[in-house]
Amino acid sequence: MAAAAPAAAAAFSEAPAASATAEPEAGDEDSREVRVLQSLRGKICEAKNLLPYLGPHKMRDCFCTINLDQEEVYRTQVVEKSLSPFFSEEFYFEIPRTFQYLSFYVYDKNVLQRDLRIGKVAIKKEDLCNHSGKETWFSLQPVDSNSEVQGKVHLELKLNELITENGTVCQQLVVHIKACHGLPLINGQSCDPYATVSLVGPSRNDQKKTKVKKKTSNPQFNEIFYFEVTRSSSYTRKSQFQVEEEDIEKLEIRIDLWNNGNLVQDVFLGEIKVPVNVLRTDSSHQAWYLLQPRDNGNKSSKTDDLGSLRLNICYTEDYVLPSEYYGSLKTLLLKSPDVQPISASAAYILSEICRDKNDAVLPLVRLLLHHDKLVPFATAVAELDLKDTQDANTIFRGNSLATRCLDEMMKIVGGHYLKVTLKPILDEICDSSKSCEIDPIKLKEGDNVENNKENLRYYVDKLFNTIVKSSMSCPTVMCDIFYSLRQMATQRFPNDPHVQYSAVSSFVFLRFFAVAVVSPHTFHLRPHHPDAQTIRTLTLISKTIQTLGSWGSLSKSKSSFKETFMCEFFKMFQEEGYIIAVKKFLDEISSTETKESSGTSEPVHLKEGEMYKRAQGRTRIGKKNFKKRWFCLTSRELTYHKQPGKDAIYTIPVKNILAVEKLEESSFNKKNMFQVIHTEKPLYVQANNCVEANEWIDVLCRVSRCNQNRLSFYHPSVYLNGNWLCCQETGENTLGCKPCTAGVPADIQIDIDEDRETERIYSLFTLSLLKLQKMEEACGTIAVYQGPQKEPDDYSNFVIEDSVTTFKTIQQIKSIIEKLDEPHEKYRKKRSSSAKYGSKENPIVGKAS
Repeated sequence: MAAAAPAAAAAFSEAPAASATAEPEAGDEDSREVRVLQSLRGKICEAKNLLPYLGPHKMRDCFCTINLDQEEVYRTQVVEKSLSPFFSEEFYFEIPRTFQYLSFYVYDKNVLQRDLRIGKVAIKKEDLCNHSGKETWFSLQPVDSNSEVQGKVHLELKLNELITENGTVCQQLVVHIKACHGLPLINGQSCDPYATVSLVGPSRNDQKKTKVKKKTSNPQFNEIFYFEVTRSSSYTRKSQFQVEEEDIEKLEIRIDLWNNGNLVQDVFLGEIKVPVNVLRTDSSHQAWYLLQPRDNGNKSSKTDDLGSLRLNICYTEDYVLPSEYYGSLKTLLLKSPDVQPISASAAYILSEICRDKNDAVLPLVRLLLHHDKLVPFATAVAELDLKDTQDANTIFRGNSLATRCLDEMMKIVGGHYLKVTLKPILDEICDSSKSCEIDPIKLKEGDNVENNKENLRYYVDKLFNTIVKSSMSCPTVMCDIFYSLRQMATQRFPNDPHVQYSAVSSFVFLRFFAVAVVSPHTFHLRPHHPDAQTIRTLTLISKTIQTLGSWGSLSKSKSSFKETFMCEFFKMFQEEGYIIAVKKFLDEISSTETKESSGTSEPVHLKEGEMYKRAQGRTRIGKKNFKKRWFCLTSRELTYHKQPGKDAIYTIPVKNILAVEKLEESSFNKKNMFQVIHTEKPLYVQANNCVEANEWIDVLCRVSRCNQNRLSFYHPSVYLNGNWLCCQETGENTLGCKPCTAGVPADIQIDIDEDRETERIYSLFTLSLLKLQKMEEACGTIAVYQGPQKEPDDYSNFVIEDSVTTFKTIQQIKSIIEKLDEPHEKYRKKRSSSAKYGSKENPIVGKAS
């Protein structure tokens, strides 16, 4: 087959040039910023065979966390009374900092005491690519303080020669421990670190100790210690040594980091070991070292009896070049909706060659959406779907490119729609303790099934009525696609009067509202995971709503429930009024009438969550000045409240925000802090972790980026005791000493960074070049051999409707990717050469014996 492509090239006309867009020469990126962006997405599926309690009640209440090194950035709901908890929780977030390990901890919830860590899965950053995009069972490893380390140490060693009083020469080792960076939080607070510095050999162990540094994860020690490492032959005292002269080759410096526990036991933070023979070719050695677990850390012989955890992990690291580099690729992708047939377009080809279609869908949808090209592209791929659909009852029920694109589109543009439609009722359900269990097997003692049915019906009716009256809030892009789907479905099945409704309801009810109801936390409709009883209530409501939508649209006389109790319950809704309401709603959201965006009449809800804010500055700095508050950001204002739903204590109009920037940890000895600089005193806020801080800074920058009088410079620290801690200027209104961070242009409601999405698409093409080559060869084979296909070939899995057009598109893709490879390779070389091994950016991974 490999020989077919050249033959095809002769048969085809010359592929046109990729694009006439003028782009910089490779190497021009040196003078401009290259953004390195990390993201993590995946799914915590389930655990199994967890260790039972020793007592009569063997079950556990389990939850799972995601940690960057030792910093928790995500937590699942609690699954009660199970040794094989099923979590099934998807996650996605940007990673704003460097890290060494990605860890997943399984906990046993404890109401009265600290939650018990059952076990963990720890994956080195460089090993994440080995698990990308596939579900894997990982054995849980034991958790102990000796293995829980993060951070790095800056060290300098020197070997001096000294002349003793009697004229002999001996050598002296000088150990300068300069600083540490990135030490973990202890009980949510910055630690009180100190270091022990030991010279260890076959017959000696000399130890010294630094001073304790208070409340910091980045201590500056700057302490020097001296050790005599060789003795003259005239030295006769042998209390510490077995030989008259030591062998330097066998000596090593060991540095242990500890958190000073004051009245409790000190906590081990990590260690490094550096052999003294690093000085054999140079009298001085200076480097950063990554802290390592202690000798016996995580080496328990019992590693298979803690249980296991099933995970799906996809970690990406993108090097985003300046915008002008992506002109040709962007142009080719944005032409996709106009290519005939659609299967020959660059966007469709990407979905064909990716190992997982979902990898391609997210950046494609976001890029096309950003340029108003999603509706024609989704319409074209949906039309391709319909060609293979034989039964109207199964329309858009598969997991195709079309359905995945629409799913992703609804998640991106439908967030505000869900908030204004579902959130008030979901809040009522989650804050209430009403039982809605109608399964006789699951009823608790004292439950009345008839009362539960009434409770459940009340919630279903309230939610259903809100949904069917919400058409004016439905985003225009969703309405436009629903209109296209409806028209195509009617043309495909002209004799089925109900297909025009089922084509729309299969998305808006089944894939949008029903999913959001059963997992409100995922759609940011609730701040925390609901408890087990509430999840059960939401599941029953979701099932009913989804069936009402499909049942109403198809006018079925029977429900599709397998459970007898659900069939009985659903009889309450088998009335003509529900069918009429569903059809009227589907008519409204799939019409071509222009709808006024709800965002013009009411503020768009952007983000909310619990954080700590510092008092506005009348009292002395202290822990008591940081108070937990509920923050809420809309397109109009930033507010904070004592609790969710309470009146605002403080309000900052968005138009008054002048800058949003990170705050140096040294300001208050607290991590993950940022400042909202506005027309009054700055608001200092501490987020719960680095991911959350990054998300708040990002959304606040986006919503305020067009404000007048935005600052160009800011102070990265605080004004205290008459001067700025960062630059020591004494005037409180002095111009900032650091340039403000330039925000990436993006839509306020739809956060889309088109360069980042195009870079992601470039990376996917690069990873899938072999499959792209096979597709190119398949086009050649089809063009050269026109006879009947006798048996499956390598290309039988590709959708190739027009081999000539597809071949030309592939040629364009390869040309563009090859051109983009040059600046990427140049940047990688520059980065690897600038990040010298042993630098702060590329620390030495010291041995752990």
